[in-house]
Amino acid sequence: MSKLSIPVSTLGTPRIGPRRELKFALESHWSGKSSEADLLQVAAGLRRANWERQHALGVTNIPSNDFSLYDHVLDTACMVGAVPPAYGWTGGDVPLETYFAMARGSERAPALEMTKWFDTNYHYMVPEFAEGQRFELASTKPIDEFMEAKSHGFHTRPVLVGPVTFLKLGKAHGATFDPLDLLPGLLPVYVEVLRRLAASGADWVQIDEPCLALDTDAKTEGALRGAYDTFASEVPELKVMLATYFGALGDNLDTALALPVAGLHVDAVRAPEELDRVVARAPRDMVLSLGIVDGRNVWRSDLQALLGRLEPAVAARRADHVEIAPSCSMIHVPIDLELEEDLDPELRGWLAFYAQKMRELVTLGTALAEGRDAVRREIEETEIALLGRMASPRVHDATVAERLRAVTPGMDRRRNAFEVRKRLQQEALALPEFPTTTIGSFPQTAEVRKARAAHARGEWSDVAYMAFLKEETEKAIRWQEAIGIDVLVHGEFERNDMVQYFGEQLSGYAFTKHGWVQSYGSRCVRPPVIYGDVSRPQPMTLDWARYAQSLTRKPVKGMLTGPVTMLQWSFVRDDLPRSQVCRQIALALRDEVGDLEAAGIQIIQIDEPALREGLPLRREEWATYLDWAVGAFRLASSGVRDETQIHTHMCYSEFNDIIDSIAGMDADVISIETSRSRMELLEAFVAYRYPNDIGPGVYDIHSPRVPTTQEMVDLLQKAVERLSGGQIWVNPDCGLKTRGWDETRPALQRMVEAARQLREGLRHAAE
Repeated sequence: MSKLSIPVSTLGTPRIGPRRELKFALESHWSGKSSEADLLQVAAGLRRANWERQHALGVTNIPSNDFSLYDHVLDTACMVGAVPPAYGWTGGDVPLETYFAMARGSERAPALEMTKWFDTNYHYMVPEFAEGQRFELASTKPIDEFMEAKSHGFHTRPVLVGPVTFLKLGKAHGATFDPLDLLPGLLPVYVEVLRRLAASGADWVQIDEPCLALDTDAKTEGALRGAYDTFASEVPELKVMLATYFGALGDNLDTALALPVAGLHVDAVRAPEELDRVVARAPRDMVLSLGIVDGRNVWRSDLQALLGRLEPAVAARRADHVEIAPSCSMIHVPIDLELEEDLDPELRGWLAFYAQKMRELVTLGTALAEGRDAVRREIEETEIALLGRMASPRVHDATVAERLRAVTPGMDRRRNAFEVRKRLQQEALALPEFPTTTIGSFPQTAEVRKARAAHARGEWSDVAYMAFLKEETEKAIRWQEAIGIDVLVHGEFERNDMVQYFGEQLSGYAFTKHGWVQSYGSRCVRPPVIYGDVSRPQPMTLDWARYAQSLTRKPVKGMLTGPVTMLQWSFVRDDLPRSQVCRQIALALRDEVGDLEAAGIQIIQIDEPALREGLPLRREEWATYLDWAVGAFRLASSGVRDETQIHTHMCYSEFNDIIDSIAGMDADVISIETSRSRMELLEAFVAYRYPNDIGPGVYDIHSPRVPTTQEMVDLLQKAVERLSGGQIWVNPDCGLKTRGWDETRPALQRMVEAARQLREGLRHAAE
């Protein structure tokens, strides 16, 4: 391959391995089956394979320090010594045991809070900062991995989370102060890291400041100027590629262009309109990295169209001052489409995963350097695939389009206000104060997974597999009855994933076998691909809900995944507005809700954990998104009688700034994750005087730690201080699929006991 004069860069690569090698190594280590050395050996092998893969494909600028054993923000917290005292660290290098305690919790302390990385489905660990926080270099990971790559013959561009973004992502703990005030104490650690990288032979470093895609204020702009002025003066020999992504720079463009950095990366996928403006206004000596290939979706790039945009940009600047890159790190896409041997050939031709996207970048770079004729075959193959997709009858369904046109305004409204519904629901359900329930799933044990795999391989018959699932469901129902849970769930043993299970039964969805992406730590998901119009050919959950309800007199919740989450946690078609796709899904779910109600299911939960993560990064765009997202939820949920109780569940959501829209969903009960924040997230509901019922999570299911009954009582008492007792449900933070029964059983027994104690307290107070 000839040397490209237009450099090709990757901002970050998938960490998990083509066959999820990192996941299995982590879980083996956490279970005590393998040593720390074993885990680190697997990690080193994955890093080397990543570097070799990029080099072999022709990538010019290969990153290092984009790998993480759990999360890159947690890595940064350890790098700068931002370890809360509860974890017992007293200085020096942060041990791996402490690192994982911060991620997963331990007997000593619960895990750090976790929330979504901007508007993606990747989760990061929220750094905690104390007033007067002192920082020190406590992990040399960026330098170590640069040197590791160098030892294998790869000269890499190290990646760091920028100091301003890092502070803005963090949380002030135990006091009210602005984490940005800590910047002067943080910068010396960054300077030390940069100096060590320069001394080790690095000539460039990529510093990610995606906060530039957010609304900023004068203080943030000043912090950015102060940080990069410091880097330029203290480490002038090291060139900085400032990377921003997930949206337009917008009114932050002047700030970004004025910073003393050698290069600027822009997301020209999320903000295509900004490319020309950046090219025209950037200083002549600034290297522009143009994020032209989508790092967050799986559709094949239109090479002709991209070249039409890139050629003028390259012509306007010196060739050695332009790079092409994905829009963002490619941790958000699967690794290699070549593994999908069983995927429908037509659909396969429309897709591109990480390996294919790197090839697209190299093809574009070759065309820009040598002319389009040099890659004529690749361009023609792409054109054929894209035209085939556009014309394919499997993409468009006239019946779905007609049904959307038939939607009337009244279809997204309940018949009566919540006060009326609550009275009727209480008469029908006769629930106690502080009713207890769970979020839906129960542990997907090794036995359950083994049975599912055996059935998929044809080793178990349909009859045998169904009998097994019924047995697991009945055991779950009987156990919930025995410990005194008030509203039961069937456990979801038949479900592989809360999105995949439904997508497999809807038209317009396709699934991969190896299309895994990291959600957090060892948690990997396979997002489905929405390639065409969505409809429901037949009921999806009815049989299991009806069976579970037949086993008990207590109410069993029907469990559905909401339209926004079905959209957000999928790779969504790019030929229709997302709002239109979401309404298609909502109508399919509306049919399911109607069938469940008709079968006697009195409580139906429609989970929307992804509602907030879909919120645009710029506030000016919020109203439009929230209007269609909340409207889709209501379209799915509002066709029921007043006596039918609608629940929803949300994860990792800060509600203060969208509480009006949360209330606008008009769910009878909302359950939310609050245990890690110790009920702080309830403040939004208090200030708003939220009228409907709330289930604030009383224990963190993402940690193996089992809290005591008293801890749950304390959290519930905090909730009672903020809300009326008649509003409060008692439940875990989230579903229990990823936990084991040895953790789940005692935790739920203690949860039921905590609710009992709260009821006793109310009775004593009344007497």
